[in-house]
Amino acid sequence: MSEHDQPLNVPNALPLGYRFNEFEIKEVIGGGGFGIVYRAWDHQLERDIAIKEFMPASLAVRSDDLNLVLRSERFSKTFHAGLNSFIQEARLLARFNHPNLLHVLRFWVQNDTAYMGTVFYSGTTLSNFRERHPQSVNEAWIRRMLPPLLGAIKTIHEAGYLHRDISLDNIQIQSSGEPILLDFGSARKTIGNLSDESETMLRPGYAPIEQYSDNDESEQGAWTDIYALGAVLHTLITGAPPPVSVVRSIEDNYQPLVQRRLAGYSTALLSAVDRALALKPEDRPQSIDDFAVLMALPEREPEPLLSAKMSGPGTMLVPIEEEEIIPPASPLKTLLGHRFALPGLVAAGVLVGLCAGLLMSRGDDQTTSAETAQNSAPAVTVAPVNQPVAAPPTQPDTPRDTVASAPAQTAEPAQTAAREPDPQPSPPPAPVAQVYIRLQQGERVQVNGQPQALVPAVNGFATLQLAPGNYTFAISGQSGTRQQTLNISEEGVWLLDPHS
Repeated sequence: MSEHDQPLNVPNALPLGYRFNEFEIKEVIGGGGFGIVYRAWDHQLERDIAIKEFMPASLAVRSDDLNLVLRSERFSKTFHAGLNSFIQEARLLARFNHPNLLHVLRFWVQNDTAYMGTVFYSGTTLSNFRERHPQSVNEAWIRRMLPPLLGAIKTIHEAGYLHRDISLDNIQIQSSGEPILLDFGSARKTIGNLSDESETMLRPGYAPIEQYSDNDESEQGAWTDIYALGAVLHTLITGAPPPVSVVRSIEDNYQPLVQRRLAGYSTALLSAVDRALALKPEDRPQSIDDFAVLMALPEREPEPLLSAKMSGPGTMLVPIEEEEIIPPASPLKTLLGHRFALPGLVAAGVLVGLCAGLLMSRGDDQTTSAETAQNSAPAVTVAPVNQPVAAPPTQPDTPRDTVASAPAQTAEPAQTAAREPDPQPSPPPAPVAQVYIRLQQGERVQVNGQPQALVPAVNGFATLQLAPGNYTFAISGQSGTRQQTLNISEEGVWLLDPHS
């Protein structure tokens, strides 16, 4: 059964039966924050094609006449920058003629947005394939899958471009078993860089440290895509992506695969993955050929790949941030507030703030006293605004509206009514997020109005463990009080720098 046999309810999607000249929309097969993907029938050539629509839901909505309308005029610059990146990416992909690269048939502008028509492939993403066929993923399978994928990446590099968004969700495994490298996500990157909230969407664990740098264009190269490819292999082998590169820059807790001695995998493959995941760009293979040599890969493996064994009409290649529950082994997305320069990060450990999209705002409150610096930062669990905030251990919290009184005793008129025992409060959600917050000496922190006893460690960061929910941070210091809002909906690591 195809993974899209069940109809999807995607907001702002065009209705089934809508026509683009000879193309008729038959099915919505993907949708997310930056676009919508349809299966369409080409009446002229009598075949299925896939159509990707540029639809950034945070910036625009669909009107009754099916055109896109900006949510606010202030989004105009960001929307049109993303639209231009979408069109340029379509033109770029149309230039390539590689069997393992997404093949663009045509693109056009309509409904005040743009569309990309591509070949319609059957299969599923590498992430779904690994989840559904874990027994098929071993070193032999990886060695058969890699050569055509490396060839696709090398074709991009030789043309003078980088992919910058390689992940399990951006690699399609066709029903024949052949891998297809998907779109670059250029529009998403452009919107992240230019949005009013200064958001940048990256894939934690897959994005190398130089992608967080202000000078990313000069510091990025083939080694940037090689790091992401190493993260893909790490996930296939271990079931989880490597630690987030930004966190590794504070304390590199990456455990080399060679040291783990994973059964069924050769030292050559494991050491090549370790080299690809080196934190510093200069320590990684500098080209796809160098990476292939480390694993002793042939240019093309003659043995056919294992088939995904899927039926049905298939799925569109281009993944569009599907709204689904992400398994623990899948990559999680986080929002990074401001980018920072790599040299300063490596040398001094300075990080950017990870936020949910709202800028810091200055207040007028002045701090009253300074705190004494210590060498460790205790972890503190904080409840979100939609959950009761846990009181200190010495002052247990009494649940509101839960105390009931027993009926008065008739034999003793002066006796006070007995009280039933207070019901036990339901435990708060288990923490799912690790939040690092950069603090200066003497600064005070409140989370959802509750003071937190946070003291920065020697690296300048304090630690919080938070459950799902919305949080408002208020940081008071000599320069006043600043506020920042953070929404946590899934497991991950957030880094907060209120001084950026």
